[in-house]
Amino acid sequence: MKNLSALLFVIMLAPFVGVCQDISYFRNIVDTTENPTIKLAALDSLLFKTFRQDNDAFIKYSQEYINLAQEIDSVEPAAKKAMNLQNILTNYGNDPLNAITIINGVLARKYKIRDSFLLGGLYSKRGNAYAKIDLKKAIEDYTTALKNFSSTDLLHIADAYLYRGQAYSSLGKFVLAGEDFKKAYGIYEDNKEYRYMVFAQQGIINMFSMNGFYEKAKLERDILIEKMKSLGLNSYLANEYYNQALDYKKMGERDLEYKSLLKAEKVFDRNSPDKSTYIGIHSRLIEYYCEHEQLEEAKAHVALIDKEEYQIFNDNSTELNYLSGKAKYLLTTGKYDEALKLAKQKLEVAKTFGIEDEIMNSYFLLSEIFYEMGDFKKSLDNNRAAGAIKDSIYNRSTATSLAYYQTLYETEKKEKELVEKTTNISLLEKDNESFKKAILLAGLAILLGFGIIILYRNQRHLKGNKTLQEKFSQELIVSQESERRRISKDLHDGIGQQLLLIKNKLIDSNDIETKKMVDLTIEEVRTISRDLHPFHLQELGITKAIEYTINLIDENTNLFISAEIDNIDNIFSKEEEMNIYRIVQESLSNILKHAKAEAGKVSIKKFRNNILISIRDNGAGFDFNEKFQDVKSLGLKTLLERTRFLRGQMKVTSKKETGTLLEFQFPL
Repeated sequence: MKNLSALLFVIMLAPFVGVCQDISYFRNIVDTTENPTIKLAALDSLLFKTFRQDNDAFIKYSQEYINLAQEIDSVEPAAKKAMNLQNILTNYGNDPLNAITIINGVLARKYKIRDSFLLGGLYSKRGNAYAKIDLKKAIEDYTTALKNFSSTDLLHIADAYLYRGQAYSSLGKFVLAGEDFKKAYGIYEDNKEYRYMVFAQQGIINMFSMNGFYEKAKLERDILIEKMKSLGLNSYLANEYYNQALDYKKMGERDLEYKSLLKAEKVFDRNSPDKSTYIGIHSRLIEYYCEHEQLEEAKAHVALIDKEEYQIFNDNSTELNYLSGKAKYLLTTGKYDEALKLAKQKLEVAKTFGIEDEIMNSYFLLSEIFYEMGDFKKSLDNNRAAGAIKDSIYNRSTATSLAYYQTLYETEKKEKELVEKTTNISLLEKDNESFKKAILLAGLAILLGFGIIILYRNQRHLKGNKTLQEKFSQELIVSQESERRRISKDLHDGIGQQLLLIKNKLIDSNDIETKKMVDLTIEEVRTISRDLHPFHLQELGITKAIEYTINLIDENTNLFISAEIDNIDNIFSKEEEMNIYRIVQESLSNILKHAKAEAGKVSIKKFRNNILISIRDNGAGFDFNEKFQDVKSLGLKTLLERTRFLRGQMKVTSKKETGTLLEFQFPL
């Protein structure tokens, strides 16, 4: 009871004393008092004074508070401080494992926590820490948080959905991510928390953007901008225009990037706490003006970011933007040593916080600076370092191509045959030990020669069979297409025309129900006819025909698909165009039937000497060896035969649970 009275006295006095006393006053209480309750209150005052002022001190005092609170069995106060500590310890301290350990210590006594907000919040905060190192565990924690929150914690429930959606998005589970973002959006909207509603919608937009679906990202962003305008959330418009500018930069649309940056600059609220966006806008403008040799304009924006009074270096995102823009300006104006210093500083910050994109951009910037300084070796080294990171970002799965597996299979087969023949020779040598050395050598030579002849004949026989098989397969493909074309024409010109005559008679007889049935039948006949032979290939050309097929799939299935297609009309013969169309069509059909994918992407690139077609999905993947050797599985074999018909090469990159990439290269 005495301790409780002392605690109440200190808590009541703290707001008044805290204004007058400095940190050393409360530090002295912590160091001198033997009363744990008074010490806890003094630590609470230290946390109040250091919050967002001195992150290192805040981390230190928080850990002291949590340890002491647990010692005196004050679990719920320890839980509150552990939740407050997580964000700073994870992001500023770059120590998510320590944050997880501290929260685990509190959760070990979770049976003493009665407040649903605290219990759910601990799991949610631990999920935020896990999000830096293990997304699957983060998702588990967000799910547990949702189970522990009560109906009174609606906004915290929405937060958990938002965080889990971001984690799902990073893992490529777009359907689950989209569901969580929509749930968070709905809760925020119902509770008129429009600012957080914006964050939920941004999660969906970022999901599209980070996976290269820039057109869909722009569509969703335009909708969000109109919504923000109608709700009066004008202070958030600048961030959306800025993010759109970043997408335009990735797309190589530099003029559109510039226009979006100007929009962002125009609507930015100077009273907004979002200083990262402000610095980002002006830094990107500095880079644009430097690249276009508009140094006076660049200089004006450098002055804007230099004269800000707040501490740029308290926020890693703001610091990275500042260093990037300033270093670019110094490089362009020939101040290479100063530019190099800032570029190295940017690299260190990016490495500290593990931001791969910024690490890569830092290496590219260093490469450019060293090149201008004439140090070409360091320029090349940094360029290679940037390239390696770029490869690691976009090629995380192990690349396994069809050609590699074919070579490996044939090599193993030949090695096995050679081992068997060598073994037979060794047995013959053993059986003839009694023969004279000359006879043995002669016999061995005969056997070796015989073996070589057999190998040579077998090789020619296999090669001949392979050639015949390929020729038969190609003729079969041509024959199939011819038969498909005939059946398609018969369906369209024969049955289709007869059905139209029946339909006209039904119209005359006013039999509406039967007319509807005939309409459905006509449409089904047309669909079958189009599948058998794509007449739009002749009408639209190969490029538009492929785009038409992709749009049909995107609009009529659950597969979320995007495309980047160069014009390849009038490059191939009609027969070759048909095979290319079938390759794309059959690849997409396999995704729909077998991959269980949520998203896919088709890319067709035209180069000087070849055409490269890549078809990617994020589905279940498969074991290539197992699939290719399955006699019942004809999909890959058909694709390979069509590729051979075009004298091309086919590669498959796939593992179970990591999606599939099909690549086809055809010579011009």
